[in-house]
Amino acid sequence: MRSPITSILVMLLFIQFSMRSQIEEDKALHFAAGAFSGAAGALIASKISKRNRFWTVTGSVAASLMAGLTKEAIDKGNGGNWDNGDLTATVLGGVTVGVSIELFSKKEGKYYVKRKKSAKKKKKNDKLMALY
Repeated sequence: MRSPITSILVMLLFIQFSMRSQIEEDKALHFAAGAFSGAAGALIASKISKRNRFWTVTGSVAASLMAGLTKEAIDKGNGGNWDNGDLTATVLGGVTVGVSIELFSKKEGKYYVKRKKSAKKKKKNDKLMALY
């Protein structure tokens, strides 16, 4: 069984190839770098926060933003120009991966377990019956 992250990365790879003819190659590479760094950030944030949805998406966006800012700072330091379009493409890659991971991930774990009220009531009734 393939993991959802692998499926998402393959899907983004195909999307990148279809977008290549419509937008600059540089923007597509920034999007791919944002997706990769966003996936890493989402994985780390998910492990730390015990699969809390908010922190998983926030980790993905933050990691892609840091990657984009770092790349643009390096470009500026090497005599190039700061390009907000490149930064936006990088962050959009992270947002896409973060949201996709949350949409397609299995809903299990500490924050995803739906407890049945009837099970709680049954347990409480069992304790009461044990007292008699």
